[in-house]
Amino acid sequence: MKKLFYIFITFTILTSCSEYQKALKSEEVSEKFKVGEALYNKGKYAKANKLFEQIIPSYRGKPQAEKLTYLNAMAYHKMDEYYLAGYHFDRFVSAYPNSEKVEEAAFLSAKSTYMLSPVYSKAQIDTKDAIDKFQQFINLYPESEYLPEANKLVKELDYKLELKAFEIAKQYNKIAGYTGDYEAPIKAFDNFIFDFPGSSLREDALYYKLDSAYNLAMNSVESKRQERLENAKTYYSSFKKSYSESEYIEDADRMIVDINNELKKYNTKS
Repeated sequence: MKKLFYIFITFTILTSCSEYQKALKSEEVSEKFKVGEALYNKGKYAKANKLFEQIIPSYRGKPQAEKLTYLNAMAYHKMDEYYLAGYHFDRFVSAYPNSEKVEEAAFLSAKSTYMLSPVYSKAQIDTKDAIDKFQQFINLYPESEYLPEANKLVKELDYKLELKAFEIAKQYNKIAGYTGDYEAPIKAFDNFIFDFPGSSLREDALYYKLDSAYNLAMNSVESKRQERLENAKTYYSSFKKSYSESEYIEDADRMIVDINNELKKYNTKS
């Protein structure tokens, strides 16, 4: 019985392969479509895709083209070929704006670009493109069943951009320890706070901005020292007001003691 089962499985596989090879060489586009769709339904996406790509030009302008274009895009998506999937979903949305599949295609186009988004430390072109695509989708389909997932993925992408901007500013702070250029991280953290006002990294950004301002003031030339000390004191007040229980508060309190001691010298001179 077991032997018969293996014979049956082997026969099925060979038959399937034979049908695919026959369709691949056939001149009949309808046969390619039929076999391609059957392979797609069996999860044989690469083979189905190869057949679909052969016949797409022949079906252009015909009723079957909508289904074929959709299946072709889905095959790419299921094979994790996200660049090609996004491209073909975009073509589907453009060609069939009234299709019952257009909402799904628009969402999967954005999701395909999301899947191309790299780790935060690399260039974020695809990340920004994915955010734009999701935003367009949300604007067009505010009642979509895909809306919760779209919003969730946008948050992930936004955080990636936040993290990249924060780490760049933090790197400036680290480099300033060698170069003495603490104005660069102050500006970078100012930009970060402005660009991402609700960021979960705001506490860290305000602390490192204070740290940069403190080091700038303490190592400043005399002509600019008092003004920079006053600026650092202002940054401390902002940080303390917002994050009095911060893990950084002890370091911040130490800085303000030094800042106030230095400022006393100028008060004495006056």
